[in-house]
Amino acid sequence: MTTIDKLKWRYATKKFDPSKLLTNEKLNILKQAFNLTATSFGLQTISLIVVEDKKMRADLVAHSYNQNQVLEASHLLVLAIQDNILTEDVDEHFDNVKDIRTTPETILAPYRKDLKAMMTSMTIAQRQEWSTKQAYIALGNLMTVCAIEGIDSCPMEGFHPEAYDKILNLKSKNLKSVLLLPVGYRAEDDMFAQFKKVRKDLNESVIEM
Repeated sequence: MTTIDKLKWRYATKKFDPSKLLTNEKLNILKQAFNLTATSFGLQTISLIVVEDKKMRADLVAHSYNQNQVLEASHLLVLAIQDNILTEDVDEHFDNVKDIRTTPETILAPYRKDLKAMMTSMTIAQRQEWSTKQAYIALGNLMTVCAIEGIDSCPMEGFHPEAYDKILNLKSKNLKSVLLLPVGYRAEDDMFAQFKKVRKDLNESVIEM
């Protein structure tokens, strides 16, 4: 299939086949794709939690408006943001740049200073909103990679983050859950797999100048 064919094949899977599991190779592709997602300034203030444990996921269903994809999928991916962004996070990023690219500190120093100033000028709520936007970029990237790899997925905003954070013990990691992506393989009797995509005509959604 072409890339476009694979994107047409993709849909928000409503029913997964719990007997079909992702291989470690496929799972590793998703992990790497998440880590390679573009983020603003390259400052990765988002994390991916991979939940395989069935008992834990069964507990999470009640906090997901009883959406069974959370349990039936091969794995549940939880996208989380940092509860707060500290100046130490900025330093860690630029120290990493310096180590990997051997970039002199004289070049990095003004960028380091400007990014620290930007972060300290924001409230915690604004930093969280900024990080959440990065999480949506990662979600879109993961969905596309899933389609290319023949993996089914279902993007979800409908859940109670506070309950997720408690069950997954995210507070201890300075994280807050913001998005879900169950991944696996569609059940043969998921009727939504046969529905035609409903989209605007291309000349309505794309403006050329």
